[in-house]
Amino acid sequence: MRRVIDEFDARVLIGEIYLPLERLVAYYGRDLRARICRSTSRCCRRHGTREQIEKIIFEYEHVLPTGAWPNWVLGNHDRPRVASRVGQARAHVAAMLLLSLRGTPTLYYGDEIGMHQAAIAPDQVRDPLRRTSRASASAVDGCRTPMQWNGDAQRGLLDIAAVAAGSGRFFPRQRGQSRCGLPIDPQPLQALIGLRKKLPQLVSGAYVPMAAEGDLLLYRRESEGRAVVVALNLGAEPVSIASDALRAGGEILLSTFLDRQAEKIQGSLDLRGNEGVIIGV
Repeated sequence: MRRVIDEFDARVLIGEIYLPLERLVAYYGRDLRARICRSTSRCCRRHGTREQIEKIIFEYEHVLPTGAWPNWVLGNHDRPRVASRVGQARAHVAAMLLLSLRGTPTLYYGDEIGMHQAAIAPDQVRDPLRRTSRASASAVDGCRTPMQWNGDAQRGLLDIAAVAAGSGRFFPRQRGQSRCGLPIDPQPLQALIGLRKKLPQLVSGAYVPMAAEGDLLLYRRESEGRAVVVALNLGAEPVSIASDALRAGGEILLSTFLDRQAEKIQGSLDLRGNEGVIIGV
């Protein structure tokens, strides 16, 4: 496969691998021929405490060969939807985590608009393995429902066969579809992607963990003398941060609430419940 890929100038080879980290990194090869090894188990967790997330990031960064490029994943076609796993309020914080780590972020379709897990009745199961076993279909077919194109009652989904016949009927609403609307404004994600494009330290800068307690996840991303601090409140209660990294001042570049841009930081920072910020320092 690599010989074929090498025939092209612009190319990437991504491996989707479910293995312990020590075995996963072997797929990069001695000469890093597999540029990205996509381990969907790294961040696909039902709930993650600050300690668990810190441990995952540290272990992944620690075992990567020099020059290897990490890939981070929050959701895929085999896991319950992010907004259903972590809750609607925390989904924006999860997105900021995904887009502020070193490497390539992978986003499963629909997560950018906050699609929820659909309830699938037994007679609606389509996954072949689940139809012939006792395994639950909720984590599989429930996250594979069609992309919702708008927020109306039918989500903009057309019955293609009916359109061909001239009737233009919508898909009949499936059980549980009423709670699969568009609850999350995509603007924070768009702002995150825009900021990431502007700041190379958010893409390739070093990941430097910072001491934090409780539900607070705190780290720096730094490159060529430029740095940002990422502060993520993973809990529902407000927190106040007093850190040496903030004593020299700084400016909020982005909040998941989109209402604190250019706010000056002098020694301490207050975060609302389920709020994340990126600070230029």
